Amino acid sequence: MRATVRGTLSGTVQVPPSKSVAHRMLICAALASEPCTIVCHSVNRDMEATVQCLNALGARISYDGGSFSITPISKVTKGATLDCAESGSTLRFLLPVAAALGADAVFTGQGRLPNRPLSPLYEEMTAHGIRMSENGRMPLTCQGTLPGGNYTIDGGVSSQFISGLLMALPLSGADSTITITGNMESASYIGLTLNALLTFGIKVECTGNTFRIPGGQRYSVPASKVAVEADWSGAAFWIVAGAAGAKEITCKGLDYMQSAQGDRRIVDVLREMGANILVTADSVTARPSDLTATTIDCADIPDLVPVMAVAAAAAQGTTRFDNIKRLRIKESDRVESILSMLSGAGITAYATENTLTVTGGPARSFTYDPCNDHRMAMAAAVLAVVRGIGVTLTDTECMAKSYPGFLDDFNAMGGELTIE
Repeated sequence: MRATVRGTLSGTVQVPPSKSVAHRMLICAALASEPCTIVCHSVNRDMEATVQCLNALGARISYDGGSFSITPISKVTKGATLDCAESGSTLRFLLPVAAALGADAVFTGQGRLPNRPLSPLYEEMTAHGIRMSENGRMPLTCQGTLPGGNYTIDGGVSSQFISGLLMALPLSGADSTITITGNMESASYIGLTLNALLTFGIKVECTGNTFRIPGGQRYSVPASKVAVEADWSGAAFWIVAGAAGAKEITCKGLDYMQSAQGDRRIVDVLREMGANILVTADSVTARPSDLTATTIDCADIPDLVPVMAVAAAAAQGTTRFDNIKRLRIKESDRVESILSMLSGAGITAYATENTLTVTGGPARSFTYDPCNDHRMAMAAAVLAVVRGIGVTLTDTECMAKSYPGFLDDFNAMGGELTIE
């Protein structure tokens, strides 16, 4: 759907659940010994992809009334086709998990997913006896049973490779280690995986850059219902809209002190830029502020860069984003997508291989193609309201990948949406 967005936002929004947390909980529940309920008050396309793949492997997962009902895999479906849609998390988590189950699965996907990197996970799995079709092409066949043992993964590409192995290797009959080499990217996401594993009774020891996973473990169901916490990645759009816009916005359902999500750092980054942000036990309120430029290390928060670039466009001075090269292998080349968005608005910005520089200033209305990237479409909508311009989005459906209700919340807070 093509639409023009503009207006002034204010009010309160209930933040949707985190798809990062949901992926992990759904996989753990599908591997458990007994049925489980996971409270999750809304779903998105990436969550649906993980559910579809787990059901294809033999689980029975349904969604109704704000919760998932999960009957775990009792007998693995051999030779199933797992359609990961456009979800990189689904593919990278379930590739080693399906191999640990001996599922002999076939993986498919759409959009840029077939081109997103699987190395070095691909090479490490084949080195341990898994037979896979050519890397970089789909369908991707995966045959054999992943054994326990010693695994080595370069941490500089994606933490999802490590998370996938952490969820898979407890199923092996032998003890395992995962040794991380190089720089660890998005380390906080490993924390989300370890939290999910602990919730479902799996033990993992971490010493330095090595994880030790006892083999022969069984996933167990928590004593009470578990709930998917609110998504800081989605909340970041509204927090920036409040801090850089004309009126305050409150995001409900966020626990800044207890959350393990790395993207809660949006609060810290905006405060460094001068934002007036109030944090309570279950909410974050961002008030209109005079933002100033800063330097931001993005190694652990790559998903925040599109909306932080919007904050930089509204700030006084020049903001530099470091360690951004991984943005080129997301749903779009996000470095180029950000530059296209900002240049369309008349904002000065440029990039090197690993840095992005944005100079704040006045903006103009423009038409923008988000390249089927949910975060870029939502960032452009926030740019419209904080700079007081109209932005015509050539595609809004892509927002459903992570936040299907984004435009509904946008309208409810006073935004104007004109469908063309």
